[in-house]
Amino acid sequence: MSTPTRTRASRKSPAERSAEIADAARLIALEHGLAAVTLRAVATRVGVAPALVAHYQPNMDVLVGSTFATVVGTELAEVREHVAALPSPRERLAHLLETLLDGTRDDVTVVWVEAWALGRRNEPLAEAVRTEMDDWRGFVQGIIESGVASGEFETDDAASVAWQLLGMIDGLNAHALVRWEDAADRGSRIGHAVEGMLGMPRGALASAPG
Repeated sequence: MSTPTRTRASRKSPAERSAEIADAARLIALEHGLAAVTLRAVATRVGVAPALVAHYQPNMDVLVGSTFATVVGTELAEVREHVAALPSPRERLAHLLETLLDGTRDDVTVVWVEAWALGRRNEPLAEAVRTEMDDWRGFVQGIIESGVASGEFETDDAASVAWQLLGMIDGLNAHALVRWEDAADRGSRIGHAVEGMLGMPRGALASAPG
C-alpha cells in the first residue's frame, strides 16, 4: 500500500521562514481564534512538516503570545492613526468608541477573549496580554488627559477612567460575540456612561463631528 509523499518545502532563509510562520499564526488567530494556533495548524497553513515549524518555534506558548501581541498591537496602531487625525479630545474619544464598538473588529475581540482565558496557563501569553493592556490604557489615558487640559473633560484620575472605559468596552464586545442583547447598540450604551464619568453634557459624544 503506497503512502502519500509530502512535497518538499521550498528552501528559504531562516528570517523568511520565521516570518512566514509568524504570519500564518496571525492569520489563523484572526480567522479561527487564538486557540486554533497549534503546531499542526501552522504547519498546514505554511505547507511544511510540523517538525519544521517546531524547529523555528520550539515553544508554542511563546508563538501564541507573540501572535497575540502582533494582532492587538496592529489594531492599536491602526486606531492611533485614525484618532490622531481628529482635532479635539472629544472627537478623538467619540471616534475611539465608535471604531471599537461597531462590530468591525470582532475578530480581534475573539483573540482578546481567548487570550484572557488561555493566559491562565500560558505565562508568555499572559505577559503579552498585560503589556498590551498597559499600552491601550496609556493610549486612552492620553486622550482623557488632553481633554482635561483643554477643558472638555473633568476628572482628577484619568488613569482610573481609562481603566474603567476599557473594561466596559471589553465587556460589551464580549457580550456581542454571543449576541446578548442588542449588539448594534453597543456605542450608545456606553456613551452616556462615559459622558457622566468625564463631566460632559448628555449627548456630547454622540454629537461630536468626525
